[in-house]
Amino acid sequence: MPELHPPIEPHQHGLLDVGEGNQVYWEVCGNPAGKPALVVHGGPGSGCTATPRRLFDPAEYRVVLFDQRGCGRSTPHAADPATDLRHNTTDHLIADMERLRVHLGIDRWLLYGGSWGSTLLLAYAERHPERVSEIVIAAVTTTRRSEIDWLYRGVGRFFPEAWQRFVAGAGGTGPDGDLLAAYARLTNHQDPEVRARATEDWCAWEDAVLSGETSGTSRPYGDRPTAARTALVRICAHYFSRGAFLPEGELLREAGRLAGIPGVLIHGRQDMGGPLTTAWELHQAWPGSELIVVEDAGHLGGAETRGHLLTALERFAAPGTAG
Repeated sequence: MPELHPPIEPHQHGLLDVGEGNQVYWEVCGNPAGKPALVVHGGPGSGCTATPRRLFDPAEYRVVLFDQRGCGRSTPHAADPATDLRHNTTDHLIADMERLRVHLGIDRWLLYGGSWGSTLLLAYAERHPERVSEIVIAAVTTTRRSEIDWLYRGVGRFFPEAWQRFVAGAGGTGPDGDLLAAYARLTNHQDPEVRARATEDWCAWEDAVLSGETSGTSRPYGDRPTAARTALVRICAHYFSRGAFLPEGELLREAGRLAGIPGVLIHGRQDMGGPLTTAWELHQAWPGSELIVVEDAGHLGGAETRGHLLTALERFAAPGTAG
């Protein structure tokens, strides 16, 4: 099984003014003359980390990472209740990615991401296909309302105790019957204790869905530092209560725009949070895409998923595939 590349540090980084008072953090690692690749992190609101840098051969790739609006090292930070999220939408993030591409003087780049990151990079690629050389995705999502409904209601049939606590944390389903809208209100509440409780309840639910993969040894959501956890939940509730600011089913409907862009989709058959159906449907709608199903992997992946990612990125680094 291929191993991760050694740790590397950025040789460039900065804050990019993207308007409405937002500064987006970015960094570049690897070979300054290498093949451009953009890492699109998940969440929404998780922020970028050092681990994805190690998926790319630093001698072959010029790897760009960035923190989406409101999280990581971008400012203002969504952990601050005074930070206005009105200008934090999918369209804004797509525009930020384009500003960053122009700022760095890149013509075309490979896109890599997973979970929410796959939704955002697909939205970007369908908007700007001429700017994308290849796509590699682990844990495919398109954030349709049906996918959101599965993650925050449907999968509760497998975790009834945790789901009951999640519903109770919102005070039931809220006056309008919308569980996620209720959490969006709570994470913007003027009382810090109310915000903190809603954040904890949301993280407990997310960790329950992933518990079959973590075996209780870690809490991928709950173990994050307080500010990072607060921003993540606030941004997630903001996006998911509004259908990710995307017309329902748009990314699958418009997948034909990706024709000619080589793509590798890697998805775990045991993914409880994002069932394989979405990856299969995208593969069917995207001419020329490749779907790899990892039989014993879930949403977080594992050694086999990582091996497929490394193999795909090594293949796309080869001469003749560069953008």
